[in-house]
Amino acid sequence: MRSTVLSFVVAALAASPALAGEAYTVDKGHSEAGFQVRHLGITNVRGRFNDFEGMIHVDRAKPEASSVEFTIKTASVNTDSENRDKDLRGAGFFETDKYPTITFKSSKIVPKGKDVYDVTGTLTMHGVSKPITLQVTHLGFAKDPWGNEKGGFEVTGTLNRKDYGLTWHKLMDNGGLVVSDEVKININLESVKKKDAPATQ
Repeated sequence: MRSTVLSFVVAALAASPALAGEAYTVDKGHSEAGFQVRHLGITNVRGRFNDFEGMIHVDRAKPEASSVEFTIKTASVNTDSENRDKDLRGAGFFETDKYPTITFKSSKIVPKGKDVYDVTGTLTMHGVSKPITLQVTHLGFAKDPWGNEKGGFEVTGTLNRKDYGLTWHKLMDNGGLVVSDEVKININLESVKKKDAPATQ
């Protein structure tokens, strides 16, 4: 009986196709991970993270079977203001010593139009994991002058920073917030196909 069960499991695994996909890694030198928030209710302050990495598995025939994982080093936050960046790394914001990374791992991809997709996954930031849906536009594939196969993607979305425990706030005289709770995400990715990667995930 035991050998029969074992044979069935082995046969089932052999019959199950691996997830198809070409493996692409994020080319950090040609990518950016940015964000912006309203300041004083009258302007947008932009920032970025300088250190990040990611892996994208692309199924060209069935895009909804694709997947992505992305990691950001929180200490690399950069808003072109030394004092502000120091505050962002501290209490009330990222607490980078305690929470050194922000991660995203996709779980579902839904086509929404030509080259546009809703990508749902788990975003973990400041010790909090929550589902989020981001809008991804595929910008195309190309081969660079050195023969590397590249893929381009633009990622946008919004989140409430307080949902992730980034709770610092200060009220203005008119009752508005110095820094808004809503954060807009804008990530541009150029990725390079892994030459030594297998064709399956």
